[in-house]
Amino acid sequence: MPGALAAQKPDLLESSAAFFARIRRTIQSLPMTLPQITAQRGRFLELEKRFLGAQPAVEHWLRSQWVEHAAPFYASVDLRNSGFKLAPVDTNLFPGGFNNLNPEFLPLCVQAAMIALEKVCPEARAALIIPENHTRNTFYLQNVAALKNILRRAGMKVRIGTLIPEISAPTQLPLPDGNHLTLEPLVRKGNRLGVEGFDPCVVLLNNDLSAGIPKILEGLEQPVIPPLYAGWSTRLKSNHFAAYEQVAQEFGKLLGIDPWLVNPYFGACGEINFQEHQGEECLASHVDMVLARVRRKYQEYAIDLDPFVIVKADVGTYGMGIMSVKDPAEVRDLNRKQRNKMAVVKEGLQVTRVMVQEGVYTFESVNGAFAEPVIYMIDHFVVGGFYRVHTARGQDESLNAPGMQFVPLAFEDTCLLPDPDANPDCAPNRFYAYGVMARLALLAAARELEQAAQAFEAGAAQESPGLQALKVAGA
Repeated sequence: MPGALAAQKPDLLESSAAFFARIRRTIQSLPMTLPQITAQRGRFLELEKRFLGAQPAVEHWLRSQWVEHAAPFYASVDLRNSGFKLAPVDTNLFPGGFNNLNPEFLPLCVQAAMIALEKVCPEARAALIIPENHTRNTFYLQNVAALKNILRRAGMKVRIGTLIPEISAPTQLPLPDGNHLTLEPLVRKGNRLGVEGFDPCVVLLNNDLSAGIPKILEGLEQPVIPPLYAGWSTRLKSNHFAAYEQVAQEFGKLLGIDPWLVNPYFGACGEINFQEHQGEECLASHVDMVLARVRRKYQEYAIDLDPFVIVKADVGTYGMGIMSVKDPAEVRDLNRKQRNKMAVVKEGLQVTRVMVQEGVYTFESVNGAFAEPVIYMIDHFVVGGFYRVHTARGQDESLNAPGMQFVPLAFEDTCLLPDPDANPDCAPNRFYAYGVMARLALLAAARELEQAAQAFEAGAAQESPGLQALKVAGA
């Protein structure tokens, strides 16, 4: 670990939660400056200048889009900044890191939540949060507590119901700050869901439904947000990036830039079985195709780097089922350990589809470790962000992996207040660029969910328009 982090060693009598809490305090005590961009700086300055110069047009266009497309209730977007390219690489519709946001941004979160709740149910007074089943993950539990705090300050009564069958009575879970979180068993009466003595107006999912849609959530008369079809039991990352590709085309035309500068190329391959060596040629051909497209762009822009792709499961989250590849031969010659790593994702689900996504280098670093920004939104409002930092990962690898750390205080400013008279790369202006990119991904998610809703209502979520298009293209 670089700098002050190198001195941090776990005490034999110290729990892992306490150790990582101490690491977090150390990070937060360090002087937080804007992360350094160590390559291609001039190119990124030009891109930032375009964002700033076109701010009125950008904001007008985004406002018009939100009139036509309803934003998801909340989302987080992982961005990568290579200095010559700024692009989203993942969009999470069940964000789990509200505890990592700068506390000073709480008023933004509360105001955005008020507006989002009014859209869902203007008369809402009570909300039920249904979290993931991570009772031992104290960092995630802190996220649930932070989310509960936002809703309470937005004027809602809030209780937390759990899908864990073993929890049959209210159960208190301790938090690192000395507080606790109470999980309660769900109670369904007719078409309404709640907990004992609590009948909520809204059901807020913070569970991504990787294991499927539980029967207890089906057919409810209360609004369920995000909708059931936003979960990983029906959603595909490739569908999202197909929608994002169209958004990037429109945005590129608006700014007069090459859409590739804000859009990662991708392909998708179905009928994969890593354990049985099935689908290897399909995967290798897609790796070759995406690498070739990226290589042509690197030549066009005189970028002296080796293109790479990220092979990832087409469903799921938590950084599982991901590998970095620079040559098609690498996916033909996977060893047993690599196959086991790629074969299953969250909830032990087998990987049967993968997305091959253009790898976007990160040349941002915090305290000597490579970093990537993560932007949080409620409704269509940017409410904050933080940096994901990994001391053991390179600039051409996914940083969403065990050992990652979060630096919330690096975001000293919001993503809402650009300064047209300041340097394009000052904190407010870089964060504004991040906020624009995150909202483009959010717009893509809104369009993606519109397509998914139509398919879900027709009873054929697996055959959504985005997936059909991929099949036609030979995915």
